[in-house]
Amino acid sequence: MRPLNAVVAQCSNQARECLIKPLHTHFRAVHAAHDLQELRTCIAEHHTDVAIIDLEMVSLDQLRQLASDYAGTTIICTHRLADEQLWAEALAAGAADCCHSFDVRAIMLAASRHTATPHAA
Repeated sequence: MRPLNAVVAQCSNQARECLIKPLHTHFRAVHAAHDLQELRTCIAEHHTDVAIIDLEMVSLDQLRQLASDYAGTTIICTHRLADEQLWAEALAAGAADCCHSFDVRAIMLAASRHTATPHAA
């Protein structure tokens, strides 16, 4: 995987901190966003490749708008109680995947699947 920039937007300070530290080993830079406006600013200013967004922070309509506004950014949603219906709704709104809030491994797998650079032909 090429060096990537990420932003972590989580409602819970504990979830945000539990994700940021281990993600630093996988990403060139990891930024924290505490609300939707800060998330938008981070994506634009840091040319964010991957946004890890708590579904308790944004509505599905806001997620849909983020996916449209930042089409080059892979959005991975998190939720502490994600179920199959929420997962399907998040994907329909533009997320690449929906993972449990503390599942760094699943988040990294989703990021690697959706940000891999194609090989030159």
